[in-house]
Amino acid sequence: MNDSNKASTPKVDIEGVGKIFGTGEGAIEAIRRVDLTVHENEFVSIVGTSGCGKSTLLNMVGGLDEPTSGEILIDGVPVHGPGRNRGFVFQSYSLFEWMTVQANIRFALEKSDLSKAEKDRLVGHFIQAVGLSGFENAYPKQLSGGMKQRVAIARSLVYKPSILLMDEPFGALDAQTRGMMQELLLQVWEDHKVTVLFVTHDVDEAIFLADRVVVLGSRPGVVKRQLSIDLARPRSFEIVTDRKFSDYKREILTDIREETLKVMELEHTIAD
Repeated sequence: MNDSNKASTPKVDIEGVGKIFGTGEGAIEAIRRVDLTVHENEFVSIVGTSGCGKSTLLNMVGGLDEPTSGEILIDGVPVHGPGRNRGFVFQSYSLFEWMTVQANIRFALEKSDLSKAEKDRLVGHFIQAVGLSGFENAYPKQLSGGMKQRVAIARSLVYKPSILLMDEPFGALDAQTRGMMQELLLQVWEDHKVTVLFVTHDVDEAIFLADRVVVLGSRPGVVKRQLSIDLARPRSFEIVTDRKFSDYKREILTDIREETLKVMELEHTIAD
């Protein structure tokens, strides 16, 4: 992330956000008073124990859900639903099985006023950007998991959102494919200057990708730690052997372990 962005208007501003599901005795407080600022072109990874509210927070930024309290702003404007300034990539590929790679990506431009020629150009550009040249006319059933996720990423970027929200996008992939997809994502991010909020359970992945790692505490989710990742870019997988990488990993894993023990202690108390 460029240092000049630190003084600029936040791209994403999460102000005292809380989320409660249900009412009365059955109510569950998922998130409590989360404050988080994300700057333009910044890559932020969010980690924490299962059930700490990572995906809930991402869904609220995406406008797929609403906070119970607090406010989320994009470029200073409150979020009241989904918008084309945000692209979403989920763990499930969510592709149309009856459409080709090209048609799946082009679908995101269906409501656009762009000319056919410009749509064709954009689709072709992002097919190339995610390394799928030659597979334009293939159907999802003919693609590997990694290739399907490339289509999903291209579809989320083709209409040029300024923010990319990613919820465990590589969680279902094998280790080798996952590593390749991480490197591809960084290349696309560096080329297209998009702000990324990335939810993951994988601490190595979080550190490798991010400018900053945010650790959420156990439910209700609160910001336990924000850790700036001072590792040179562009990054390759050799960086995981760097001493600083190991230090970051130790800090984050210590935090997550503390939160996991809290959850286990609470479950034990309830069981008793």
